Amino acid sequence: MIAKIQSYSLHGLTGVPVSVEVDVNNGLPAFEIVGLGDAAVKESKERVRSAIKNSGRSIPAKRITANFAPAFLKKSGSAFDLALAVGVLCATGGLIISNGNADTVFLGELSLDGSLRSATGVLPILISAITDGYKSFIIPKENLKEASFVCGAEIYAAESLSEVIDHLSGLKPLEKIAPAPHEVSPALSVYDSDMAFVKGQAVAKRALEIAVSGGHNILFVGAPGTGKTMLAKCIPSIMPDMTFEEAIETTKIYSVAGLLDGEGIVAKRPFRSPHHTATSVAITGGGSSLKPGEISLAHNGVLFLDEMPEYSRTTLETLRQPLEDGVITVSRAAGTVKYPANFILCGSMNPCPCGNYGSERKECTCTPAQIAKYRARISGPLLDRIDIKIDVDEVKYSELTDTEKSETSAEIRKRVNRTRRIQAERFKNDGIKTNADMREKQIVKYCRLSEECEKILKHAYESLGLSPRARSRIIKVARTIADMDLYDEIQPQHVLEAVNYRNV
Repeated sequence: MIAKIQSYSLHGLTGVPVSVEVDVNNGLPAFEIVGLGDAAVKESKERVRSAIKNSGRSIPAKRITANFAPAFLKKSGSAFDLALAVGVLCATGGLIISNGNADTVFLGELSLDGSLRSATGVLPILISAITDGYKSFIIPKENLKEASFVCGAEIYAAESLSEVIDHLSGLKPLEKIAPAPHEVSPALSVYDSDMAFVKGQAVAKRALEIAVSGGHNILFVGAPGTGKTMLAKCIPSIMPDMTFEEAIETTKIYSVAGLLDGEGIVAKRPFRSPHHTATSVAITGGGSSLKPGEISLAHNGVLFLDEMPEYSRTTLETLRQPLEDGVITVSRAAGTVKYPANFILCGSMNPCPCGNYGSERKECTCTPAQIAKYRARISGPLLDRIDIKIDVDEVKYSELTDTEKSETSAEIRKRVNRTRRIQAERFKNDGIKTNADMREKQIVKYCRLSEECEKILKHAYESLGLSPRARSRIIKVARTIADMDLYDEIQPQHVLEAVNYRNV
């Protein structure tokens, strides 16, 4: 007898249908799995055998062959366990599925005692399967929260194989998961860092607000202890609220990476800060299962690279494609996948190896050759993709003891949200979200420049030796500054300020 049970595999963030076909015949007792599965798939037969036994059922002493179709597609992970167990029970006559459950998709890992463990990537799988026309799903109860944000399907969460058997046979149906509304909790607005605690640095704080408002990349250059890292850690506190679509996009990535930790949805914008010793694979993603790396985990958020010159040249150069295209292509022996990677790059660096170049209080001990070599660790093409470069000045003692109340992150965040709403309305038919995402077509359409603005740009282009890319990025920053000032058209002062952020 042959049984066919539907499950799903993941290729990047896209779910791919996998049919688990189980055949039982009277040959020598054996349990074989075919269909290009990895070690976790091959080992599933032992988990399934024990789970069925400890769920009060039995497997007859016959030859069982399970095929994971299509056979040419590599399968990985343990999420096929539940589908395989149901297929074995159906093929051996131990379970008869009622008509209402005939087209159900099964996901979940089985423990030896028959309980269901959580599976990674459930959210993107559900979204892909619904797009493919499937409407009924059985998943582990541990994945209930993330699944509750999916609409348009009947989703059931079970704790054990026994519950699934009772549901499929009609003895004790499971309760359908109720859709959960997406709400921003007030607790999400509480952060450890706040712009009110940053003393001095008025220019740096202004630049940071511009970067967050328009989604621009930013680089802080300054001596040790001037507050570069503190400024960067304040970014989450002024980031705009996430839309439901952005939250789902980010949650899909974290679901595939297995980083949800029981949370239903990622409601806070990510702030990723990998150590400078992180490998290029950790940054870009990959490995045997082609999981997303730090670049993708920062999607819709911030990737902070503290002391950028300390990162390897190979690691830094991997940032070029995502900074330009908003996606990262991961190519490994296991295959090629694309992950979204639209983030704000925030970097920090010292002006020289000792950190005192340009300091008024400390003498620099570096030679010109050492300074040039240190700065060359960040390539010109990568620097060209950074919209705002700002010198972080040394803080005077009088500024540290100043008792005048500084502007809080909550106040800045209100302005950032207002500026983002202006951009959302502008680009509602263009498929982009921020000024930083604009291509030449949108720049021509939304960034009309007066004759005076063009003169300023031409002078900057020639005197600073800028590239065409740098010119476009200056215009994007100027557009953001104009939005912050509530101007429909870019003014000369906006262009002048944007040019100043390139001259570091």
